[in-house]
Amino acid sequence: MEVLGYYQQFERNIGIILDALRAGLDLRTTPLETSLPLEVYVLCEVLNTAGATYRLTTEGLARLAEFEEQYLRQEAETEAIMRRILEDKRSFMRTPEGRVLTKEMLIRRLEYFNETARLVNVMRIQQALGSPVQYQHPHLSTGVALKK
Repeated sequence: MEVLGYYQQFERNIGIILDALRAGLDLRTTPLETSLPLEVYVLCEVLNTAGATYRLTTEGLARLAEFEEQYLRQEAETEAIMRRILEDKRSFMRTPEGRVLTKEMLIRRLEYFNETARLVNVMRIQQALGSPVQYQHPHLSTGVALKK
């Protein structure tokens, strides 16, 4: 999907993820439990560097609902900021890894929320069909190699 599509689907993708969480989808056995709050934080940092005023006070998956609440209050302003960032080919922001294009940071977040919404939909379908919960294997999640 093209960047414009990610941008246009952003609010819908956030809604899909939150609806799944509110319906009881358990993300504790997936990397999403950790990555989703981090991605929300990074998205807010990207938006704040361009003039938005997002303040996150929650931890964990509750951070997404807090973001949505703030997003809905300042939706027009945030969409204008996103458009401005996507059109700017020279804006940089500092990260712990160095300087990166603000546009690229936003594009990666939009892609992340698009893919997460797709994944959550698959997980909900599996749950509705009665599939067993998929657990992470401890050796795969810690980087420890399996011995034969």
